[in-house]
Amino acid sequence: MKTAGCAGASRALIIVAVVVVFATAALAADETWSPRPDWERYFKDAGVVGTIVVADERDGARYGWNIERAATRFSPASTFKVPHLLFALDAGVARDEFQVFPWDGTSRDIAGWNADQTLRSSLRYSVVWLYQEFARAIGREREREYLAKGDYGNRVIGDGVDTFWLDGSLRISAFEQVAFLQKLYRNQLPFAVEHQRLVKDLMINEAGRDWILRAKTGRQATADESVGWWVGWVETPQGAVFFALNMTMPGGAADAPIGRAVLRDLGVFPQP
Repeated sequence: MKTAGCAGASRALIIVAVVVVFATAALAADETWSPRPDWERYFKDAGVVGTIVVADERDGARYGWNIERAATRFSPASTFKVPHLLFALDAGVARDEFQVFPWDGTSRDIAGWNADQTLRSSLRYSVVWLYQEFARAIGREREREYLAKGDYGNRVIGDGVDTFWLDGSLRISAFEQVAFLQKLYRNQLPFAVEHQRLVKDLMINEAGRDWILRAKTGRQATADESVGWWVGWVETPQGAVFFALNMTMPGGAADAPIGRAVLRDLGVFPQP
């Protein structure tokens, strides 16, 4: 009887856990994102189709343009360098911001790639070859474990351990990008706090008197898909403002200027 009682209690706990999971998912789906049709003009002026979502923690507001696309997953391209740095640091493949990674001597189209790298320069120049080295050193199974641990996108690696964030296997939505960045901002990801702090330091793009921009771009182009990303947040004395923008990339249109225009509308950046 005692065994049966324990089994019944276990089943009850499982049912409760399942209910909690579905309730949490429902709450996430029901979060209110106020539409901003006025932001459409920035995409139209650039001749692109895209979306941007902004979680403004200064007042708790959430805004978005093209919400349906914001829920659609795309290849993260080089925005994946942010979580990938956490993976590399946790695995011991990378040590700190002072470590130098030797250039392999192969000449590539982007000048900044043709040199020895540090973690800081690797983000500044978005050095693909170094992160491919990280991926091969981490290995397929640990990469998969880290994706699950960090709850990142669809968690799929596919066939290429050193291309999965570029070839369309791994995919993430704009909403998911913002959720991941909010956890990183608060050191709430399941990685060492010192590693999260280091990655945030490396993400700094620029700063003003009372704001700091931490962000990463990403560009992925295959025969089936072409997408550009700009994700990150701006820290202000009143709170952080998180954003995730993605768009099609005909004609090499730039994504960051659109995002900056949106952030200026919200008073996050000063007007030019």
